[in-house]
Amino acid sequence: MIGKIAWKNTWFKPLNTFLSIILLTASVSIISILILLQKQFEEKFSSSMDNIDLVLGAKGSPLQLILSSVYQIDAPPGNISYSEAETWMKNPMVSSAVPLAYGDNYLGYKIVGTNENYLKHFELNIAKGTSFTKDFEVVVGANIASNIGLKIGDTFFGTHGDAEEGEIHDHHAYKVVGILQPSGKVADQLILSNIESVWHMHDHEHEENQEAHVEETHEHDGKEITAVLLKMRNNMAKMTWPRIIPQNTEMQAASPAVEVNRLLALFGVGISALKYLAYGIMIISGISIFVALYNTLKERQYEFALLRITGASKFQLLWLVLLESIFLCVIGFVLGIVFGRVGLYFLSVSAQEEFKMAFNPFEFLWKEEGLLFVATLSVGIVAALIPAIKAYSLNISKTLANA
Repeated sequence: MIGKIAWKNTWFKPLNTFLSIILLTASVSIISILILLQKQFEEKFSSSMDNIDLVLGAKGSPLQLILSSVYQIDAPPGNISYSEAETWMKNPMVSSAVPLAYGDNYLGYKIVGTNENYLKHFELNIAKGTSFTKDFEVVVGANIASNIGLKIGDTFFGTHGDAEEGEIHDHHAYKVVGILQPSGKVADQLILSNIESVWHMHDHEHEENQEAHVEETHEHDGKEITAVLLKMRNNMAKMTWPRIIPQNTEMQAASPAVEVNRLLALFGVGISALKYLAYGIMIISGISIFVALYNTLKERQYEFALLRITGASKFQLLWLVLLESIFLCVIGFVLGIVFGRVGLYFLSVSAQEEFKMAFNPFEFLWKEEGLLFVATLSVGIVAALIPAIKAYSLNISKTLANA
């Protein structure tokens, strides 16, 4: 009975009700998006740098090197000599090395030259077909295969650089020989080939100006790669190489852990600022609920007095007012969670196109979102507390005498 009355009273003044719900929905939507975004962003960044102690690359911004080599979301600072990098790759302190060579893309998806170590290092499995064994054979990430419909046996031409529109290298076609299983890692958005494919693709541009002197030179002389992902055997190498390599070579060795921690610290500041804004909106919605309940209290005093006469207790009147606020909070929370998921979906589509990074809008964080639900209810209860107490302490005789 009390619940039915509370539900009808919630819509006694629909404009006030809609305003409160809109404010609550907006605050819950923003906070839920930020909670999911922060968790998934940190997970993706952490999982992608598993077992990578250092990244060897051209001198420049260490963060730029990490973002371009580990996460594929920035342009690299430059190229490095393969022969020079190979010297450090074969150092006894190195447990494993994964060379990377960039240069082309297909429909905006980066073509990465590497070797079998890339698949082993990131524990990637082939869902269909086989791994690349010959020049211009490629293994395609799961998301690419589903997004643009590439399948085993398909061929395509790469486009020079990172931009989708550019010079097409139509003198060599890549052939799809394998498709990766979904991994949730960066590889889902990559096209993998051997390094020689990248070299041969761009050697064609210079063939007319080159002389045949293969017998007089090392196989890799003059060849360049973009970076090398290194796993070290001991902590001493992790600590000393970032200082030693720049001093003795034209390369740098950047630590993903250090640079990502800096990036997440900056990201966390922005997330916190937006959370404070969202909680501010939630407090404003609480004030809106308080004003609405308080203003209608005088209009409903006679109704409350009649309820008392017909047998309602003081506690039931208090519970009636609290229920109205709780209904608003539950509606606002549910709508906020729904709109938050919708917002994260569109954000994920945009991030996938721009940064090749997707987010899961259907993940539920029961602990964090449970606390958000408690916070939403708390705002509503606090907002309704004074009107509820006034209803509880209503003087029946005085109210009916003034009616």
